[in-house]
Amino acid sequence: MTRYLISFSDGSMDHIPDEDWADVGKASQAVVHDAHAAGVWVFGAGLERQRASVVATDGTVTDGPYPEVREVIGGFSIIEVASREEALAWAARIAAACRCAQEVRELMPDADQDAMLRAAISGG
Repeated sequence: MTRYLISFSDGSMDHIPDEDWADVGKASQAVVHDAHAAGVWVFGAGLERQRASVVATDGTVTDGPYPEVREVIGGFSIIEVASREEALAWAARIAAACRCAQEVRELMPDADQDAMLRAAISGG
């Protein structure tokens, strides 16, 4: 199984009228519940609209993102599925629910992190 990051840019949901937010929330939560029931949901969240802090290798903290960055992440989901096609299908469901395009990226495997995640989930 492979993990995928499904994300959208900050501001990509700004076109949604205030009166539609409850429906968007319900539709989004329905997809999360379906993904959880299917056993593919790992984690996800929306991000507060704010500038990020950038911490350099020497510990120096500056406001970010860097000026050349035009978009920042507005929210994300991490799923674990058997194929890229399955990840794209879940991204399509999320896009429909959130009413905005989603970006899909494969996460690099990490056996140590996988073991820690599985232990955390099982409570051991």
